[in-house]
Amino acid sequence: MNYLSTRGHPDRKRFCEILLEGLAPDGGLYLPEHYPQVDTATLAKWRDLPYAELAFEILSLYIDDIPPADLKAICAKTYTPEVFGSEEIVPLRELEDGVYLEALSNGPTLAFKDMAMQLLGNLFEYELARRGAELNILGATSGDTGSAAEYAMRGKKGVRVFMTSPDGRMSPFQQAQMFSLQDENIHNIAITGVFDDCQDIVKAVSNDLGFKRKYRIGTVNSINWARLLAQVVYYFAGYFQATAGNDKPVSFTVPSGNFGNVCAGHVARMMGLPIHTLVVATNENDVLDEFFRTGIYRVRAAADTHETSSPSMDISKASNFERFVFDLVGRDAAKLRSLFVDHLGSQARFDLSGEPAFKQAAERFGFKSSRSTHADRLATIRDTEKRFATLVDPHTADGLKAAREHLTPGVPMVVLETALPIKFAATLVEALGHEPARPARFEGIEALPKRVVKLPADVEAVKAYIAQNCD
Repeated sequence: MNYLSTRGHPDRKRFCEILLEGLAPDGGLYLPEHYPQVDTATLAKWRDLPYAELAFEILSLYIDDIPPADLKAICAKTYTPEVFGSEEIVPLRELEDGVYLEALSNGPTLAFKDMAMQLLGNLFEYELARRGAELNILGATSGDTGSAAEYAMRGKKGVRVFMTSPDGRMSPFQQAQMFSLQDENIHNIAITGVFDDCQDIVKAVSNDLGFKRKYRIGTVNSINWARLLAQVVYYFAGYFQATAGNDKPVSFTVPSGNFGNVCAGHVARMMGLPIHTLVVATNENDVLDEFFRTGIYRVRAAADTHETSSPSMDISKASNFERFVFDLVGRDAAKLRSLFVDHLGSQARFDLSGEPAFKQAAERFGFKSSRSTHADRLATIRDTEKRFATLVDPHTADGLKAAREHLTPGVPMVVLETALPIKFAATLVEALGHEPARPARFEGIEALPKRVVKLPADVEAVKAYIAQNCD
């Protein structure tokens, strides 16, 4: 399997090369040259596999430069009941008639990012040891990616993590999870700005090829194909649990800010998984909802990016969206480059509303979308506790609200849970008047000593900090 850049760079690379590289040299994102196709016979064969074995089967279709026995061992090491809390790894339960919750948040940091990050940490350690090399990971987080990456990479040989986050814009629990880590290979950088400033810094550093090579910069953000690939697995797992022995289609609703989580669903659908609809659920930062309703993709400036009660989605430049648009425009790299480099660079927007390709977003690729407000989240959290004795976090509440707006009779709707409620306790208290349950291992985490440095939203300042801590 070879991988290409969405922006047309002529090189083709293998999986382990792009695992350590992040962005392509032309600033594009890597995608496989084709999506392997899965037929009904293969689905039937996979239906009853344990999660780690299912992961191996799916990853094997995309990874042919790691020996199968080694890849199988990596999957078995990653997806265990001890790490994820159950034999199913991502247990599914019916909330109400036709609406299901898929639990993705039972890993070490209580967020769905663990599903991919735990695998990524083991892949990094394996490949770096094989090469006798080191890697400095530069990332950006709006909340959950950072802690998931740091918990996955802490103590890993040959790996340092430099994680940027928007100063003061994560929940106290999220901040404490990251900033309380004292491991020498973990560096937290609080940026004066919003998440998009952090993401822009990561991309700028990754595009400085000289600096990237000198300091061996890699990434764990969802621009890294390996992370997105790991997320494809739980769409198959959710489908099998929701269909229980038949091959009827299933829909998924995905709370989304950076488009990585739902892009994994797009990949699963392109592979042949019978997905009827992919519902993109946004908060007040509705750049994705606006696109799927109008065909206009319009990024917002920092001043126009709202600070909301579902903060992990406070994003107005959806990095992974480029992968989907590449498929939407027929994998035309010149067209893609015009949209994402020329139009976004000069106008901060592009408009596909008049093009036949935009109609395919729903008709061929199955996408729909919805937007939620703070009031919607509170109402959904209250309703879910009252009717189903279930607590959900604000992002999952965004998903439930969107799911109910796009139900199709006879088609199960699976809502991807994104985090446990304790990560956003203040909003739960506002909605319900009490704090959600807290796992014992996180008692008192907010009071632990913090290890974090504050820097301006300046690429050179971040590069200087990396250089200082790599020498």
